[in-house]
Amino acid sequence: MTERKPPGVSFESFVDKQIRDAERRGEFAALPGAGKPFDPAAEPAAYDENWWIKRKLAREGFSVLPPSLALRKEAEETLEAVAKAPSERIVRRLLTELNDKIRDMMFKPPPGPPLGLKPYDVDEIVRQWRENRT
Repeated sequence: MTERKPPGVSFESFVDKQIRDAERRGEFAALPGAGKPFDPAAEPAAYDENWWIKRKLAREGFSVLPPSLALRKEAEETLEAVAKAPSERIVRRLLTELNDKIRDMMFKPPPGPPLGLKPYDVDEIVRQWRENRT
């Protein structure tokens, strides 16, 4: 905890003294970004009270997509998982779950860009999966 400002000492000189003492102790030596140029792209152009939330989400690799785009991404990931699936039962289960989500979104359009997907032909993809395994 910092010490209290003694009476009769100006606030500015008291703060300056604390900063100088901290520098001498090396408390500023290992700060993140030390010795690196300032990145103006990391700073928001206009004030945004949620800047720290957005920066944390970006640093953690988290993004929030509109529901239709999230389902498109899920469809791509599911088709990649299908190619690596060990059994036909798992392929059918993955595609059936994906098709249910696609149908649900087709009948209840979400806000955002159009979905642009239709249910996949499970039997056709299973046939392709079998061919790729041999």
